[in-house]
Amino acid sequence: MGKPNFSDEFKRDAVAQIIERGYPVAEVSQRLGVSPHSLYAWKRRFAKVVSGDANKDAEIRQLKRELARVTEERDILKKATAYFARDAK
Repeated sequence: MGKPNFSDEFKRDAVAQIIERGYPVAEVSQRLGVSPHSLYAWKRRFAKVVSGDANKDAEIRQLKRELARVTEERDILKKATAYFARDAK
């Protein structure tokens, strides 16, 4: 019986659970049926890739918040323009 082959996607997901979600290595190891030694090796290998994705996700969240704020400001200005235009008649 040989050792199981896990896909890179599976390994990245396992590392993401440790890095991004903060789960302990022992818990992820037990849940996925992988040795803690393997998880630490994958973490060394894929940590840069996962943290790069986390930075992109954080930037996307920040940009979405900013877009919502600017959209709200625009809507308020539209309503104010319509209100003052109505009074000017």
